[in-house]
Amino acid sequence: MTAKSIIMSAVALATVGTTTLKAEGLVMPEELKGNPFATEWNTPHQTPPFSSIKVEHYVPAFDFAIAENRAEIEAIVNNPEAPTFENTIVAMAESGQMLARVSGVFFVLNGSCTSDEMQKIAMDVTPKLTELSNDISLNPELFARVKAVYDKRKKLKLDKEDMMLLEETYKSFSRSGALLEGEAKELYRKYSTELSQLTLEFGQNALAATNAFSLNITDEAKVAELPDFVKEGLAAEAAARGQEGWTVTLHAPSYVPFMTYSTQRDLKEQLYRAYNSRGVGGDADNMENIRKIANLRLKIANLLGYKCYADYVLEDRMAESRKTVNGFLDELCDATLDYAKKDVEAITAYARENGFEGDLQPWDFSYYNEKLKEAKYSINDEQIKPYLQLESAKEAVFMLANKLYGLTFTPAPEIEVYHPEAMVYEVKDESGKVLAVLYMDFFPRESKRQGAWMTEFRGTSIVDGVERRPLVSLVMNFTKPTATTPSLLTFDEFTTFLHEFGHGLHGILAKGKYESINGTSVKRDFVELPSQIMENWATEKEYLDLWAKHYVTGEAMPAELIEKLIAAKNYLAAYYNVRQLSFGMLDMAWHSITTPYEGDVMAFELAALKPTQVMPFVEGCAMGPAFTHIFSGGYATGYYGYKWAEVLAADAFSYFKEKGIFSKDVADKFRYEVLEKGGHEHPMTLYVNFRGHKPQTKALIDQMNLE
Repeated sequence: MTAKSIIMSAVALATVGTTTLKAEGLVMPEELKGNPFATEWNTPHQTPPFSSIKVEHYVPAFDFAIAENRAEIEAIVNNPEAPTFENTIVAMAESGQMLARVSGVFFVLNGSCTSDEMQKIAMDVTPKLTELSNDISLNPELFARVKAVYDKRKKLKLDKEDMMLLEETYKSFSRSGALLEGEAKELYRKYSTELSQLTLEFGQNALAATNAFSLNITDEAKVAELPDFVKEGLAAEAAARGQEGWTVTLHAPSYVPFMTYSTQRDLKEQLYRAYNSRGVGGDADNMENIRKIANLRLKIANLLGYKCYADYVLEDRMAESRKTVNGFLDELCDATLDYAKKDVEAITAYARENGFEGDLQPWDFSYYNEKLKEAKYSINDEQIKPYLQLESAKEAVFMLANKLYGLTFTPAPEIEVYHPEAMVYEVKDESGKVLAVLYMDFFPRESKRQGAWMTEFRGTSIVDGVERRPLVSLVMNFTKPTATTPSLLTFDEFTTFLHEFGHGLHGILAKGKYESINGTSVKRDFVELPSQIMENWATEKEYLDLWAKHYVTGEAMPAELIEKLIAAKNYLAAYYNVRQLSFGMLDMAWHSITTPYEGDVMAFELAALKPTQVMPFVEGCAMGPAFTHIFSGGYATGYYGYKWAEVLAADAFSYFKEKGIFSKDVADKFRYEVLEKGGHEHPMTLYVNFRGHKPQTKALIDQMNLE
């Protein structure tokens, strides 16, 4: 997942660029003296001086940066010269340097290293940013200048990148209420302000609900069966909390292994219900927030002339329409649902053959799923993890980037990090040029939201002929090391590493003048292609043979184990496909409502998920109240994009398989047509330029090897 869009949406038009225009008459207030955001950063590559940035610096920096950006926009509006591409479109793209800098640091850290004070600031500053965004997009004089340039675009002889900036700038105004008049404009302002607050509150509630529950176990008999790596992790968690025994939390590296290896059904049911009822009632309730968010999005869409929010969003996506997306989801569901049901039947049958009685419940699934996988393929995470030590996996990911794109990654101890667990590297190309600074933050903590994502403190741009390279951050929640064992990744964690690193490459290799259309600033249903294609190398023997060695003995991963890993690649492929489709269908359901929804949120979800239901429903549980991707993370009407990009990735990787998984020719083409160009052209154009044809759903279905 990429979080750059979340930050950009919070700041909207105010920070699409990276250079400040001189705004006359603006005096820096006394309280900003000594504030690190108000001075140039005399640091390597102008990286954030984290040790100098205190919580109390953010609010005055935001306030001044917002005022400065307003002055910059006023200077554009009041320019006596006729509007041109340079004095209007480029001037806007090059405004907001300080605001971009403050926002870049604040929102990245609020996701990865938050606190009560940070969350309060987020709640306070978000309305200010939304107000600024609205004041810009709803400014009739500014829009008149933009429109004047846009209307004569065919006569301007712009290159593709300039033309895309112009078109995207005009579109961002028109899609943000610039064409509205009178009361409609004020309603848009009101609704968008309320929405920004609600989505922020939703995310904070989801994090609070995740942190609120833990299960402490003091009876050793209840953990005796667990693999050593699981017990060690739970013991370390308990010790960190000042508790005896073993503690399970709702964070994935703790929750997932316990659900996978434990036979304690009563404890697993308790954990399952806690995990799947996050945001349902209590102090962190999100049920009402879901209804409010969906209804506000509908109101905004209606104001802008769309029947529903999905129609509004999809008009500006690769898929282009609700009909296309629903047809895509239905096609994949129809092709795999019966196979998914067979997957569940096979696990149920296996459980009963091994003494299980009654109906298989969701909290039983992971255990018997793992056992059946081990029975079929003689493989489990305990066998694989010793060969996936985090440090080795990191070097292997770097090696892959070197083989494909000639990149090298050098530790940069002179560059500050925002947390002691974070690492930082200089990324260089084959000529030795520094392309980016890369931060990596691997382990879960209460101050970090769940999941894994890529974001940027600063993107790529060229201003006054000077290129500014990106500051990229990869944030994960992987298995922690213990007192006796280094961090050993599960296969899923290693795949996630490759996925997020793919997003990182999209940022690292970006080229272009304008940050707002560089790197991961592409159509949402295209942004997952660079990440998902990287996952394919996880099961390539030619790649694993180069580095996967036992962390104790140094022996290479046995060929037999690699063969089992490859054979198990498509285990439960249909089940997991349908599960992923269920997320996309719930997203589409909430954002396809055409009248405000005032009914029961749980009932709405049940109806939306019914076409994909292959496991029993559990009373009191719901996906939506913790579904941060769509209710606070910028993926509204976009979750289908993961499956959409899987089709692209399956088809694209077949090109590597045809020419060689380390083919420089294919890698160079992918780099030039996809990674470097960002959003400079329509994504279908870029994809066809790379692959030579349009992608087909069949590529993904064939890759699943259903039987």
